[in-house]
Amino acid sequence: MYQSDKDIFLNNIAQTSPFPFLLEVESANGIYLNTKDGKSYMDLISGVAVSNLGHQHPKIVDAVKKQLEKHMHIMVYGEYVQSSVNKLAKILTDNLPQHLNSIYFCNSGAESIEGALKLAKRVTGRTEMLAFRGAYHGSTHGALSISSNENKKYRFRPLLPDVGFLRLNNFEDLSLITKRTACVVIESIQGDAGVRIPEQNFLEALRKKCTETGALLIMDEIQSGIGRTAKLFAFEHFGVEPDILCTAKALGGGLPLGAFIADKYQMDLFTKNPMLGHINTFGGNPMSCAAAVATLEVILEGDFLEEVERKGAKIEELISHAAIVDVRRKGLMFAFEFETDEIVNKIVQECLANGVICFWFLSCPNSFRIAPPLTITDEEIEKACKIINTAIKKVVK
Repeated sequence: MYQSDKDIFLNNIAQTSPFPFLLEVESANGIYLNTKDGKSYMDLISGVAVSNLGHQHPKIVDAVKKQLEKHMHIMVYGEYVQSSVNKLAKILTDNLPQHLNSIYFCNSGAESIEGALKLAKRVTGRTEMLAFRGAYHGSTHGALSISSNENKKYRFRPLLPDVGFLRLNNFEDLSLITKRTACVVIESIQGDAGVRIPEQNFLEALRKKCTETGALLIMDEIQSGIGRTAKLFAFEHFGVEPDILCTAKALGGGLPLGAFIADKYQMDLFTKNPMLGHINTFGGNPMSCAAAVATLEVILEGDFLEEVERKGAKIEELISHAAIVDVRRKGLMFAFEFETDEIVNKIVQECLANGVICFWFLSCPNSFRIAPPLTITDEEIEKACKIINTAIKKVVK
C-alpha cells in the first residue's frame, strides 16, 4: 500500500501533539523554509530559538564541510583532544566571566540542565533544588522536576524529590533559600512563560542570597543565549553572574549541542569519587562544535549584536493593534499577549496560511512568540510584520 511522506510521519514517527504543522520541508535558506508544494514560509521562530543565523548560513555550512573532511565522532566525550572542541571552548571562555572557565559539552538543553543539577549536588553536598514558577527547563526527569507546568508533569510523577518553586520578582520568596539549598535555577529571561524578564534588583538580591547561603546560582540561557537578546548571553544585561551557566539550542548553529559551564575546581569533582561522575557519548561532537565556532564568530563580529537590538525595536514598532494586551521583548525575543488562547491560535494559523511561522508558548498560550533569525533584513521584517498585522486584524474584528 502506498504511503505518502505525511502518512509515514504520522504513523511511524512518534508525535508530540495531535496538531503538528505538517509542513513538508524540502529545503531551507536564510529565514525561509521551502516546502514540496513550492511554497516558502518565513521562519520567525528560528526552529524555536535554534537557527539564530538562519538556515544554511554559508559560514556554518563551510565549517561543517571542512570538519566532515577531517573526522566525525571518534570517541566518547572527554578522552581525545579535538581541535574544533578546543576552539569552541576557547572562544566561549574568552567571552565569559573568569570563573566560568570549564565547559562540559553535551547534546541538548535538557542534558545541560541535568549536568548542572548533578554538579550542584556534588559541589554542595546538598539535595534541595529551587526553581521558579513559569519555568521550563526540559523534558528529562530532572529538568522536568524543576519545570513549573504541572499539566506537563503530573502523568510522569514521581519526579525528583526536594524541589521547590519561587515566584519571579518576589523578594519574600528569597527567604526559602537556605543552607539546605544546593542550587537555585533561573532562566535569565523566562522563555516558555512568555518572555518574562527579571527585575534588576531582584536578580541582584537573588545572587546575594545564594552567595550568603552557599547555594549555587544556575542560569538557564538555553533560549535566551547566543545573541538572541542583543548580548551574547542575557545575564550580561543585568551584571549578575551565575555559578553555573547552561546553554544549548542556538549554540550548535543548527546541529545538536549543549553545554554547562562552571569553575574548573567545581567541574573537576566529576573526575573522582566516583571517577566518571558524569559521562556522555556524543557530547562535544566535532561537527556540532565546528558549527558553533562559526556561529559565535559571526555573532561576535563588529556591530552584529547592536543590530539585533535595532531590529527588535523595529519589529516592536511595526506590529501594532489595540487588541494586543502586552508586548514583552528583549532583543529579538518576543511575546505578544492577547485576551484568550483562541485568539492566539487563530492568529498563528492565519499567519501560517500566509507564509509566516509564529508559535505559541506552552505555559503562556494566550501569547504568541516570534524569535526570528538574527540575520533577518529590514525588508524581511517589514514584509513579515505586514502579514502579522493583517492576520491580527482579520482575527480580532
